[in-house]
Amino acid sequence: MSEALDEFMAQCRTRCDTGLQIYGGFGGELRQVAGLAGLETAIDYALETSGKRIRPCLLYAAGQAVGADSQLARAFDHLACALELIHTYSLIHDDLPAMDDDDLRRGRPTLHKAFDEATAILVGDGLQARAFELIADAPGLSAVQKVAMLKVLASSAGLGGMVGGQFVDIAGTGRALQLDELQDMHALKTGALIRAALSLGAIAAGASASQQEALEVYGEHIGLAFQVVDDILDVEGSTATLGKTGGKDALANKTTYVSLLGLAGARETAEHLLDGALEALEHFGEPADMLRELARFVVSREN
Repeated sequence: MSEALDEFMAQCRTRCDTGLQIYGGFGGELRQVAGLAGLETAIDYALETSGKRIRPCLLYAAGQAVGADSQLARAFDHLACALELIHTYSLIHDDLPAMDDDDLRRGRPTLHKAFDEATAILVGDGLQARAFELIADAPGLSAVQKVAMLKVLASSAGLGGMVGGQFVDIAGTGRALQLDELQDMHALKTGALIRAALSLGAIAAGASASQQEALEVYGEHIGLAFQVVDDILDVEGSTATLGKTGGKDALANKTTYVSLLGLAGARETAEHLLDGALEALEHFGEPADMLRELARFVVSREN
């Protein structure tokens, strides 16, 4: 990772983490309501461990690439938190026994292990709803922009996005998937929210139709590359390094890019997807350099 990217990602994480403390955990509001203190404690647990914040980083980088007005900083912070709330909700629900059944997330017990299953379900539901509130409340954006962004996020998180992808994933466990089926599944389960991060940044920054289209293509490539690398790390990475249980895909008899293509083939696929992402940015100038760096990071990361 370059020094510039390291600094950029650190700034993005700080902005997102600060925003989550203010907006995501409801700022102590729930503790003032009889019986809801325990719910806010569980929400704080879910949000207090910072992940890589890849989606917020992509959002901020998309805005930078298009030339977002500095006066939109608070609006972008709202959008970054909304993305991370949706992502966190999806992880909470994915970890449930009825889904991927995992005991470890980001190096700690998953929410249903630290608390209980009912609390985990409710926290996930609440974070999802809160994400849409944050977009509706984002300052400095027009009603037209907000409606467009609400539609993008709802689509990426819903039946034609993460929910649909998770359904296909569960249904495909124990059954050999073809490569095109695997790609379609991950375009929904993983790729949809990554594409949404870029679309939200583009809409907020007032991108042209051609810029939005280019960022969509970039997002399609990066979303799949992210999952290919996840599959590689599930084989090569340790539980300590990954912060979640390693080797689970093989134990669950899931089809992965590695099981279909082998490690060498999966790495080649990730590099090909990286090339496609960079090509999509060919008409962007220097302001898109962070997007280029992030694409390289996604493919080279170790956790």
